[in-house]
Amino acid sequence: MTDIVAEKLKLLPDSPGVYIMKDDHGRIIYVGKAIVLKNRVRQYFQNNRSHTPKVRAMVSHVADFEIIMTHSEVEALILECNLIKKHRPRYNISLKDDKSYPYVKVTVNEEYPRVFLTHRVQKDGARYFGPYTNVTAVHESLKLLRRLFPLRTCRHLQERPCLEYHIRRCLAPCAGKVTKGEYAAMIRAVLLFLEGRTEDVERELSQRMGKAAEAYHFEVAARLRDQLQAVRKIAEKQNIVTGSGNQDAVGMARSEVGVCVQIFFIRAGKMIGREHFLLQGSEEESDEDILTAFLQQYYHRATFIPQEVLLPLELPAAERELLEAFLQEKKRQGRVSLLCPKRGTKHDIVAMAAGNAEKYLSDEAARIKRANEQTLGAVEELGRYLGLKTPPNRMECFDISHIQGSETVASMVVFEGGLPKKSDYRRFKIRSTEGKPDDFLSMREVTTRRYVGLPEDELPDLIVIDGGKGQLSSALEIIRGAGHKDVPVVGLAKQFELVFTEGNPEPVVLPRHSQALYLIQRIRDEAHRFAITYHRKLRGKRNLVSVLDHIVGIGPKRRQALRAHFGSLARIKEAGVEELAAVEGMNKPAAEAVYQFFQTQKEWRGGHVTL
Repeated sequence: MTDIVAEKLKLLPDSPGVYIMKDDHGRIIYVGKAIVLKNRVRQYFQNNRSHTPKVRAMVSHVADFEIIMTHSEVEALILECNLIKKHRPRYNISLKDDKSYPYVKVTVNEEYPRVFLTHRVQKDGARYFGPYTNVTAVHESLKLLRRLFPLRTCRHLQERPCLEYHIRRCLAPCAGKVTKGEYAAMIRAVLLFLEGRTEDVERELSQRMGKAAEAYHFEVAARLRDQLQAVRKIAEKQNIVTGSGNQDAVGMARSEVGVCVQIFFIRAGKMIGREHFLLQGSEEESDEDILTAFLQQYYHRATFIPQEVLLPLELPAAERELLEAFLQEKKRQGRVSLLCPKRGTKHDIVAMAAGNAEKYLSDEAARIKRANEQTLGAVEELGRYLGLKTPPNRMECFDISHIQGSETVASMVVFEGGLPKKSDYRRFKIRSTEGKPDDFLSMREVTTRRYVGLPEDELPDLIVIDGGKGQLSSALEIIRGAGHKDVPVVGLAKQFELVFTEGNPEPVVLPRHSQALYLIQRIRDEAHRFAITYHRKLRGKRNLVSVLDHIVGIGPKRRQALRAHFGSLARIKEAGVEELAAVEGMNKPAAEAVYQFFQTQKEWRGGHVTL
């Protein structure tokens, strides 16, 4: 305990509030709330043996702390949630970063509201639904909404109807094609739909359809009928699980992978969706502490809070009452109950949520195992097959690409731990073989530029040459000549993935379905892709230059200016005279020469010759 901490412990107040633990660099490492700050904070620095290893580790790093007093426990809880979300302290239980979780936003603050996806929740008067962890599902929901309800999608109202109106995906409020009342009724149906109240949507659509038919507005009635039928089909797919009311059913599971919490969203007695969340820093915490931390952080940012939250286990009475008060303040309408059902339908739905959480963790464990087999496991396997002393953690692979000796390039790709490390990729424009194809000479040049003068401690664990014995010999001549005697170098034959090693006339044949073979294929394919991409880029530049060389009045400077301005030959071909003349260094006659050149080419290709 530092002197600063010891002095501050003497001055702690009896009020509720939040305490913020900091390390010797001033970083916030833990945030907590307390009913009585004096009692709670002092506990950390007394009776150290009763603490968990995680708490002992945290306390050992505390060099200072701050407190913020609040008027009530609920205020302390809200402040704690805000600080955890902002600072992401190392020793707090926290949801996996939610910055990428999307929300559905309905801009009810606008005259003609829109519905779209957003990652930012603002206090702007709009309605927000979410967060959602399944981005694909959210996009599908939005597609469905736009199919059901022809809402405007433009950010600013246009002066006349756009294409969306003509293909019947918008009612064109910008042009007065729909009344404010009719558009507002459609927005009400959208909000009910997003809340899961499909029965209310059906009732409202049915009433509006009847009124439209009575007024002989048959086109409007037909559109409403189609919307009503689509909503009914969706409602048929939703299972009634609890009879009535709005609930969130929370299930939790733990494994060596971590802790997963699954929530089932039940609205008007129907399950309308689910989400799962992973919690970090929860390995040594009790189930009650994990569940409490999750409820605090999730509902702190949730946009909808139901009347009931069904839990998988009982929370301490004081903690439960505090959370209920917190949720009630967030909801602002009606009471919120935290229930732990022991039997019946509600118990079954919580058990189903827990079962889904367990399934997610088991799938995640299988995915991690599979990924490990394909990366680190494959690296170790490859090392065994090649007879290496240590697994080749870092591998560098080279490939040559050209067309009949023109624009010869080489690529170097790097894999570490079985995964590509793209920041270390390099590409080389080969100078020694310009105009004549010579893969052996090209390989000597690229290995010279890479390894001659390279310190021993920067060498990879394995060098892979994409080619047979000839390319391998060329590379070995340079690498060994540079004094690198111990680094393993192998050649990979293109046809059968035979691996040639130094001093061995017979190739190593990797088993057909081995992870080692799949890894060496991935490295080879990546090197080939990287080389081809660079080769195509250089070839495209060369083709652009060679075509422009045939135009009278276009020299090197104007050619460079055109290439810099347009970027591609296709764009130059499509440009008009005025656009060409606007390029720096060009004038009207030169622009007309370029334009006429490409127009003549088009006429020749079309079979028409102008004399």
